[in-house]
Amino acid sequence: MLRVYFLFIIFLISNSAYCAHQYPEKIYQEQWCKARGGQIEYKLNDKTRVDCLTEKYAVEFDFAPKWHECIGQALYYGQKTKRTPACVLIMERGEKDIKYLRRLRYAVYNKKKIPEFRSFTIKPENISGFE
Repeated sequence: MLRVYFLFIIFLISNSAYCAHQYPEKIYQEQWCKARGGQIEYKLNDKTRVDCLTEKYAVEFDFAPKWHECIGQALYYGQKTKRTPACVLIMERGEKDIKYLRRLRYAVYNKKKIPEFRSFTIKPENISGFE
């Protein structure tokens, strides 16, 4: 019983360390979207929200390990708004996040699987004026 308890505690500690982020997703979203003149949290008729809507793009933001969720939501928002779907991957873990960016790009750009799609990245060092 003690062994199970110990393993559970280790799991919780490692999981919470992995989930800790330098900034909340909303901060990255606001900085990126504002710099491009976009509208933050654009509400669709089905009550879903596009993280950032610009003249050209319907943009979803996600931390790099959630790259696959980013693609699906961006595609949906792009169709609903008649804009090019786009993902902004939040790259907080440097080289460790590169594999997720590669996966996203392979999924959408390999053999033109999704002809109209854009991907961008943002890093903590791109954030200014937030303390």
